[in-house]
Amino acid sequence: MVARVTNAAELAGMRAAGQAAASVLDMIGEYVTPGVTTQRLNELCHQYIVDELKCIPAPLNYGGGGGQKPFPRSICTSVNHVVCHGIPTDGKTLKATDVLNIDITVIKEGYHGDTSKMFSLGEPTILAKRLMQVTQECLYKGMEAVRVGARLGDIGYAIQKHAEAQRFTVVREFCGHGIGKVFHDAPQVLHYGHAGSGILLEEGMTFTIEPMINAGKRHIKILPDQWTAVTKDHKMSAQWEHTLMVTDQGCEIFTLRKEESFASVKTA
Repeated sequence: MVARVTNAAELAGMRAAGQAAASVLDMIGEYVTPGVTTQRLNELCHQYIVDELKCIPAPLNYGGGGGQKPFPRSICTSVNHVVCHGIPTDGKTLKATDVLNIDITVIKEGYHGDTSKMFSLGEPTILAKRLMQVTQECLYKGMEAVRVGARLGDIGYAIQKHAEAQRFTVVREFCGHGIGKVFHDAPQVLHYGHAGSGILLEEGMTFTIEPMINAGKRHIKILPDQWTAVTKDHKMSAQWEHTLMVTDQGCEIFTLRKEESFASVKTA
């Protein structure tokens, strides 16, 4: 069974959770400045999620079992060559040359909203700026491929084609996922693949698209903390993510932020 919305109550729940998650990224932006620690960003987000939004931070204590440690923080902070699942710490002070992905997932009245955004601490290098822009374009191109009657592989194909045309690479060890009352549900949404392959997209399906794009080679490794994924060649990585639902018009983006208008940012 794949994650899907089946009635008006579920749709309202997903919309509320998505907008709650988006609001955390809107809130935290002013605090992403040189000299701040990733743990301080985690504390600010945790307080906002719990006290202001009355939600639950889904990553906190997520996982575990099979010898893996539960994730110890409320958000993921992935800096520079960290691909995903970076753990906030007091020891990581951000510099003006850094770029950062903040990944937010909240649970609101049982429903999950999952989204991430790239931030630059100062004026990014030409490469960093280009990588962040292309990665966001990959997300948008993936979303443009979503429609009733399309195939799951159409999403991955659109993302891979755009990334590789810009001489970047697509991380293959992680993917988007079905989402609803379950954090990580079916289907798995690969960010590479072949057009016309995979399951048929049907109205009401809910999932994330979250491409991770590398400036160097696509290969990654997991650090001893069992969570942090980094590029093997230490080249920069970027990621953007939205939670969405398949509609008869294309898709509804539950986590669209105030600064965004999907219709106005579609790429050529």
